Amino acid sequence: MTSGQYSVKDIRHEASRRRTFAVISHPDAGKSTTTEALALHARAIGQAGATHGKAGRRATVSDWMQMEQDRGISISSAALQFEYRDAVFNLVDTPGHADFSEDTYRVLSAVDCAVMLIDAAKGLEAQTMKLFEVCAHRNIPIITVVNKWDRPGLDALELMDEVQQRTGLLPTPITWPVGQSGDFRGVLDRTSGEYTKYTRTDGGATIAGEDTYTSEAAADLEGDAWTTAVDESDLLEMEDQNHDQETFLAGKSTPVMFASAVLNFGIHKLLDLLVDLAPPAEARLDKDDQPRPVDDPFSGFVFKVQAGMDSHHRDRLAYIRVCSGVFERGTVLTHASTGKPFATKYAQQVFGRDRDVVDEAFPGDVVGLVNASALRVGDSLYLDKKVEFPGIPTFSPEHFMVIRAKDSSKYKQFRRGIEQLDHEGVIQVLRSDLRGDQAPVLGAVGPMQFEVAEDRMTNEFNAPCTLERLNFSLARRTTPECVPTLARERSVEVLHRSDGELLALFSDRWRLQGVQKNHPDLVLEPLVVS
Repeated sequence: MTSGQYSVKDIRHEASRRRTFAVISHPDAGKSTTTEALALHARAIGQAGATHGKAGRRATVSDWMQMEQDRGISISSAALQFEYRDAVFNLVDTPGHADFSEDTYRVLSAVDCAVMLIDAAKGLEAQTMKLFEVCAHRNIPIITVVNKWDRPGLDALELMDEVQQRTGLLPTPITWPVGQSGDFRGVLDRTSGEYTKYTRTDGGATIAGEDTYTSEAAADLEGDAWTTAVDESDLLEMEDQNHDQETFLAGKSTPVMFASAVLNFGIHKLLDLLVDLAPPAEARLDKDDQPRPVDDPFSGFVFKVQAGMDSHHRDRLAYIRVCSGVFERGTVLTHASTGKPFATKYAQQVFGRDRDVVDEAFPGDVVGLVNASALRVGDSLYLDKKVEFPGIPTFSPEHFMVIRAKDSSKYKQFRRGIEQLDHEGVIQVLRSDLRGDQAPVLGAVGPMQFEVAEDRMTNEFNAPCTLERLNFSLARRTTPECVPTLARERSVEVLHRSDGELLALFSDRWRLQGVQKNHPDLVLEPLVVS
C-alpha cells in the first residue's frame, strides 16, 4: 500500500497504536538493562545482554559505541521498534550520564511518555530530579519504576513519600512488592488483588517465570510477607493513591511499579502498563502553537543526528519523529528552514547496530534518514502542507577546550571530523577570527563529551588531536555591538557558535557580575533551555 491508499481512519488507527517513550534515569539505575528486558519480553530479541555483569553475557544491543561497552554506560541514544499486543513501541534509549544531558533533552522532545527508573537503594538522585523537571516542563507523563528491588534498599512507603515530596507528583502504585527490598518474591496487583510470583532464570538472560495466585493462595504461600504487602496497599488506598488516567496525563500523578530489570522481574507488567496507560501519538503543536493533526500530510522533525555507528556504514543518520501522515520511502519532502526539496531514498529503522529498510512509517514512529548531511537537530520536514515545529534549544556549555590536529598533514580529516561532531550535537563548536579554523574551541555540558570527541576524531576520522583546557566556566548570549567592550575585559572571550549565536565566555560568575556592574547596558543573556 502507498501513502495515498491510506484513509484518514487508517492513519488515525495506526497513530493510536503507537507508544513512543524514553527510558530515563540517573546513571547506573539500570536503564540499558531495562531497555534490553523490554525488547526481550516483546520477543524483539532472543536473549538480553548487559554492559556489565557476568562474564559471557552479550553486550547490550542498544549500546553500540565501543566506549559504551567498555565503560558500561550509555553515551548515545538508540531507537528500537517492536510490537507487543496490538501496540507498536518506539523505545528511544537515552544517555544516562549527566555529561550527556543535552542529548537526553533532545530525545525527550520526540517522545510522548517517559519511564523513569529509580534505584531502590538510592532513591531520587541528582540526575533523576533534573529529568523529572525537564519532563514537567515539557508536560511529558511519567511512569515510575522502582528498579533493583532484588537488592537491599529503602522502604517502599518511604520511597513513595520521597517521590511525592521532592517531585510534587502523587505516586499511584499499580503493583506493590511482596517481600522487602533484597527479598523480591513478586508483586501484589493493586487492581485485581492477585499475586504474581516471579522465578529467577540463569543470569536474567531469558524471560523470568511468572505464576499468578489468588489473594487467599498468596497468603498461604507467602505468609507475613503477603500480609505486610496487603496492609501497605490498604494504607495507599486510604491516602487515595490510586491511579487516575486524567491526572497522570496532566502530569500531576505518576503510576509506580516495582521491578528488577536484571532478573526480568516486573518487565512484562511494565509492557502492559505502557499499552494500557501511555498516551498514543497525537496532534503536535507547531512553532505557532497550532496543532498538526496526525491525519494531515506527512510532517516530522529531526531530534538527533548520529554518525560512526558502524565501520561498515560510513554514513550519517538523522533521526526523525513522524508527527503526521504517512512517511513513504522515496517521497521528496520539503526542508522547512530552507524550502529546498529533500529526497528520502534511504530510510532505516535502527536496532543497535542492526538496520532494516523502512518503506513506510506512521505518527509516533522514529525513522533514520541516511546520508542526511543537510539536516540538523531541530529541523522540520513536511509534505504538501507547510509546517515548522519548535526548535530544540541547546544547553549552555560549562566546560571549554581548544582542539588542534596533532598532524598538520591531516588537517582535512580534522576539519571534516569537527564539522561532523558539530552537526551531530556531540559537542558545541565555537570559533573566532583570532583563533582561526585550525584551533576551534569546543564547549561541553560535561567533560566526558570531550572524551567522546577525542575518541571519535582519532578512531573514526583518523585525525588524532590535542585538547587544551580553557579557564572559562559559563557562557552568555551577546550581540555584535557589545563585542568591542567585551574584548577589553580580562578573562572574557567572544566566540561564534556554528548556529549563528554569539557567545561571551566568562571565567566565573563573579567575573560576569563585575562586567555587568561596569557595563549595565551590555546584552548578556543566559542560554535557557525552554
